[in-house]
Amino acid sequence: MRETVTLGGVVLYTQQVGEFDRRLVILTRERGRITVFAHGVRRPKSPLIAATGPFVFANFTMYEGRDAYTLVSADVIEYFSELSVKIPEAWYGMYFLELASYYGREGLEASESVNLIYVALMALMRGRMPLRLIKPVFELRMMTVSGEFAVPPEGEIPDQAAFAAVRYSAEAPLGRLFAFDLEEGSAEVFEAFVRKTMRRTVDKTFKSLAVIDEMS
Repeated sequence: MRETVTLGGVVLYTQQVGEFDRRLVILTRERGRITVFAHGVRRPKSPLIAATGPFVFANFTMYEGRDAYTLVSADVIEYFSELSVKIPEAWYGMYFLELASYYGREGLEASESVNLIYVALMALMRGRMPLRLIKPVFELRMMTVSGEFAVPPEGEIPDQAAFAAVRYSAEAPLGRLFAFDLEEGSAEVFEAFVRKTMRRTVDKTFKSLAVIDEMS
């Protein structure tokens, strides 16, 4: 009998393959971004249908193949099903998944990225922090986790509150990451700094970000 492996992570992307199957991209704590095929998942009464959508956090049990995995079962931790029907929050969530996929690498441990996605989606659900701040905080922390960003010297950002937000976003414990606010002027400086950093660092166009920009 073939041995299985169980990996914890979050579904970043799902695509229908044929009539009944799905192809998933999952960011796992242990092995980074992987491709997983869920066979027969779209058949009536399939026990895996709810576990193979975006935003799902679970411990996934799979057979390992040469180029991809085959899903056997999933022990779901969180569905984030309510987020899927909240607009515009769902689009921000999809953007976070796209950005995580961009930075995800197969074979590289990704626990902090998985945890970051979880707390960011929770922040979207709770609605205590403005969306305009959740987005740049997530972007800055994802760049930091991926080794693409370091806090600049203090004088590089003229607004003190905006500089403090940059440092906090890069260094704060994840559990308290989405727990601050900024006055309008400082928020604009903070957002502008993160946009500039993203343009310099990320060489990809994100479909969900285009929708967010249209809504804004």
